[in-house]
Amino acid sequence: MSDNHTVADEIALWMFNELKNAGILYQAAAVEHITACYGEQYIYVNDNGHASIDKEVKKAFKKLHGGKAAWDRDAFFWGWTSAIRT
Repeated sequence: MSDNHTVADEIALWMFNELKNAGILYQAAAVEHITACYGEQYIYVNDNGHASIDKEVKKAFKKLHGGKAAWDRDAFFWGWTSAIRT
């Protein structure tokens, strides 16, 4: 791995692989995994009172999926958009 690799990148890669394998990634499951494996410093409580994932992690995750995953605000998960081609 490069010197520029960060824990945020590692978490984002885990999230991407979960999404790739399952086709969906629930925020609650991601928060639980991140807290257990990386610590609470990568989680914060957002303005709506929900546990959320660190902005740097989400930025790295977005780079990995390249806009091909979408956030469902109502159900709190990421899923592939119709832009995905098999």
